[in-house]
Amino acid sequence: MRGYERLSYEIGAEDGIGMLGAAWSENRVATFEFADYMKDFNLQNCRLIDVELLDPVQCGTITEGIDCVVWCATDFNGNKPRAIAGLNFAFFYRALANPTKGRVEIEGLRNILNGFVGNQRDEAWKKQGGGLDAVINRRPTRKPSKAMDFVLVSATPESFNDFETPYGTFHGLKREGENILRKEFPSLNSCILQMGRYEDNFVEENLDIKIQEESDYANDSIPGKKPARINRRDAARAASQALTKSELKGKTIRVWTA
Repeated sequence: MRGYERLSYEIGAEDGIGMLGAAWSENRVATFEFADYMKDFNLQNCRLIDVELLDPVQCGTITEGIDCVVWCATDFNGNKPRAIAGLNFAFFYRALANPTKGRVEIEGLRNILNGFVGNQRDEAWKKQGGGLDAVINRRPTRKPSKAMDFVLVSATPESFNDFETPYGTFHGLKREGENILRKEFPSLNSCILQMGRYEDNFVEENLDIKIQEESDYANDSIPGKKPARINRRDAARAASQALTKSELKGKTIRVWTA
């Protein structure tokens, strides 16, 4: 499991042996090389795919033959849309060119879930040999040893102030995505991880991960309370570990380290 935890953020990270040309250099080619200490990171199992999450056909394709999903895609940088927060003209142009295309938090999530569940049903149908009986019993299959089908990485309600967008508020979209997983796909073994605010500069890596069930803190909202924080690498570790923790099935968990 350690290899997958590390793999979840090691690819392209500054820990590796690589080179990135200076901003003023003519050589802007970034490189990343294998080192011996990375031999247990399971890099041979890593495949990077560029995909449009708002395209249901592409989402169906990339979920073929997979066992589980950790969903951490978002339209936001912090609590603001990426097009605004990072002055990203690519995102801004896409929003202007096709304002009804959808939101990764909602339509993108639903596309992945539909693709994932649909492919599981197709696999079950094929294993049962097709035919009417297979169609009637066409439901997702599970490996007995697999704890989790789907881990949704979200944000705690106190992680950021709310931010209004033309298609909903930051917290409203996060909670709506969580409800999609809970209510529209109840057959999946799933859990929701509400991460504290990501902080890599002032929160160290490899701290003890603290968790708390939603029912234990839902009514413990203190105005002005400092939000819980977590290093992104520990967040990746928590998401990877959740895949094998059967006790988290069906739960919404707050996760932080500091």
